Amino acid sequence: MNPRVIKVTPQSGYKLDIVFSNTEQGIYDCSHLLDFGVFKELKDVTYFDQVTVCDGTVAWPHDQDICPDTLYIEAVKKIGVRDTQS
Repeated sequence: MNPRVIKVTPQSGYKLDIVFSNTEQGIYDCSHLLDFGVFKELKDVTYFDQVTVCDGTVAWPHDQDICPDTLYIEAVKKIGVRDTQS
């Protein structure tokens, strides 16, 4: 099982700065999702910025979420950066 999300911070350009349970940190670009189904709502930056951690992954108020395995595998890892705070 891949690590789960413990912290998320929205960034400009529809990117998420994510800290995983193994303390690795990465950037996940959501821009490729914005034209599909329930993810269209994320185009509203104010709404996108409401992202939270829920059950080990990222989620938004209207139940959009992204598989934590996808986030871990596809996130561009920040080499040498480990989050020391939860």
